[in-house]
Amino acid sequence: MKKVITYGTFDLMHMGHINLLKRAKDLGDYLVVAISTDEFNALKNKKSYHSYENRKLILEAIRYVDEVIPESTWEQKAEDVKNHDIDVFVMGDDWKGKFDFLRDHCEVVYLPRTVGVSTTKIKKELLVAK
Repeated sequence: MKKVITYGTFDLMHMGHINLLKRAKDLGDYLVVAISTDEFNALKNKKSYHSYENRKLILEAIRYVDEVIPESTWEQKAEDVKNHDIDVFVMGDDWKGKFDFLRDHCEVVYLPRTVGVSTTKIKKELLVAK
C-alpha cells in the first residue's frame, strides 16, 4: 500500500482544498492529512474560524481522506513520515523547495494550487461584503 501525507489548516473548506486532497489521494492508496492544532495556529499567529475538532470532523467526512492527525510543530514532519510509513509527502507549490529535506525519507511532490481560490481570499471578500 502506498501512503501519502499532506499538511494544512483546512479552515473554511473550499474547492482548492478538495482538489488538493483528491490529487494527493491519486498519488497513493491511503491519505493521511495532518491539520494544524489550535495551539499551533496561535504560535503561527494564524486564526481559524473552525476549531481543530471541527476541522478534523469535516476532513474525516471527505472520501479522499483516510486518516487525520494533529500538526503541533513545524519540526514533526520527518517523524510523521517515519511513524506513518509514508511514501509520498504532498504540499501546494507555494511551498516549493521548503520540504525537500524530506526526500531522504520519501518522495516529495508540490502540487499546483487551484487558481482563483484561497482561504485568505475568501476571508478578505467576506470582510468587504460586510
